[in-house]
Amino acid sequence: MVRTARFALALALAASSTLALAATPPAQPKEGPGGSDYVASDVTKRAIGDTSGASFVFHAAGAPADPRPVVVFLHAWGAVNPQGYGGLIDHLARKGYLVLWPRYQEVGKTRPADATANASNLVKAAFETLASDPEAKPDPNRVAFVGHLAGAPVAMNLAAQAKTDGLPVPKLVVALTPGGIASDAKSRGILLSDLKQIDPATLIVTMTGDRDHMPSDRAVKRLLKEAEAVPNERKLVMRALSDDHGFPALSATLASPGAPKETYDGGKIKVPPAPPGDPRAERLKRQKWTPDVVLTGEQTVLVQQIGNNATDTLDYLGYWKTLEMAANAAFSGKDAQALRNDPTLTDMGRWSDTWPVKRLTAELPRADAPTASRGPLAPTKAPVTRQRR
Repeated sequence: MVRTARFALALALAASSTLALAATPPAQPKEGPGGSDYVASDVTKRAIGDTSGASFVFHAAGAPADPRPVVVFLHAWGAVNPQGYGGLIDHLARKGYLVLWPRYQEVGKTRPADATANASNLVKAAFETLASDPEAKPDPNRVAFVGHLAGAPVAMNLAAQAKTDGLPVPKLVVALTPGGIASDAKSRGILLSDLKQIDPATLIVTMTGDRDHMPSDRAVKRLLKEAEAVPNERKLVMRALSDDHGFPALSATLASPGAPKETYDGGKIKVPPAPPGDPRAERLKRQKWTPDVVLTGEQTVLVQQIGNNATDTLDYLGYWKTLEMAANAAFSGKDAQALRNDPTLTDMGRWSDTWPVKRLTAELPRADAPTASRGPLAPTKAPVTRQRR
């Protein structure tokens, strides 16, 4: 018994020593995309609309000299509180962006089929409300739509419907670990609009993690294929890689774009009540229950993971840096190839022992090989099938 206790103690001491000596991941850089060179320290947080349809607005406090570039963030299904992405929102707002958060879902009431229309109405109303606001001062010519999980197809839908719905046409669409796409009109999920309507000048960036990546990979392929009017030179497919070289390890999961920050709790931001007799409120009261308004077990777990996700190097040098660099490229008219050619895009820094963190991957989609002009292979050119030994 004594020997067993001593052995267990020795193992515990060895483990703690190993952790103490383990390399630590890079901290947030002091400057540049993803860095802490902020233009403001205080962020204005408010809600516009009402309880029947609200959007949260975040921007640096005070009136800007020039109009602010805009990021419209479309949350994951069920992740309706901006607190789950508070780190990202805070970063963008303090960098000078105006962040719009349309709460396009009422959990337990909103059907996925209604998500795009809800988001479109909220975004249009927000731009109309803020157009003459001297502190918000949105720049309609510098707009990015960013979506996470089910919010990614909603972001793509808004880009496709922007002209017909009276929304600013985005220069950039970013799809973070996309998912939740309905396979057809009768299936559960976000039904895609006609993505061929996305403006050909749009820059589209998709980003997945290497953990549980297969559903997101399928979603990426579908989104990019259906956005066929946008040339491949304006599409970039990226992946963040997990790295356990040191401690704490970096884990690129479906929920890893989440960056919780308590000061962005939507429950603490006052939302004006709906006016008496508001038809939207009446519709919500009369809405019949359907199975697809309830979160699945997987969705519930993902929402919890978003709310518990650590803000780390994957945020600073992965998601945040990528978003900033993509916005800079899109707003200046550069294409995906120019963005990919910048070596800083995929650089993830070094662990404290100077070992490099696994880099992001970034590739343009492969062009489909033409098949119409191909004739049958001559017998001498036909591939030979070899049996495995």
